Amino acid sequence: MAAVEPFTVLHVCMGNICRSPMAERLLARAVRDRAPDAADQLVRSVSAGTGGWHEGEEMNPPASRQVRARGGSSAGFEARKLRGDFLDEADLILTATADQYDYVLALRPEAAARTFVLGEFARLLAAVDASTLPAGGEKPEQVHERGTAIVAAVHRLRGDDAPLPSDDLDDPWGRGDQTFQRIGDEIEDATVPFATLLLP
Repeated sequence: MAAVEPFTVLHVCMGNICRSPMAERLLARAVRDRAPDAADQLVRSVSAGTGGWHEGEEMNPPASRQVRARGGSSAGFEARKLRGDFLDEADLILTATADQYDYVLALRPEAAARTFVLGEFARLLAAVDASTLPAGGEKPEQVHERGTAIVAAVHRLRGDDAPLPSDDLDDPWGRGDQTFQRIGDEIEDATVPFATLLLP
């Protein structure tokens, strides 16, 4: 039997140097906290931007400071422009704003059921009944099955409701450390509960 790929989460923002890299690396850290020895085999956290202005650049310095202050790593990060194949291989797509959600769906309408604004996902995730999910475990296929079930549950809870304006993550680009700290908190409000539910 072919090895099961890690459960893949794609984070999307505009330039891929502030919000989505913070989300990428903070989710990776939250997963590592729960599965220190197998994090990379279980969950793949990646990111991209709707625009390619910063392609190949490292993370914005205040974003990088936030990631490191929270126990994550900013090493080796390079900004990428979003492509359709990134969306195809993602099990969950989290966008910083509703505009980027629309951008993703314009590229891949069939990704709608696994695409959410980050704040929307965090808000709905809190209502998922953990007792209805597959047991989960330490094997990639168990994590993949549970992750897919979580995404389906959040999609059902969303129904036909649009994201709320408050679900958007403000763009901290060019603003001070205080703004980046608030964005980091909002990202962790989604990534930590998700990692906790995914890896019980």
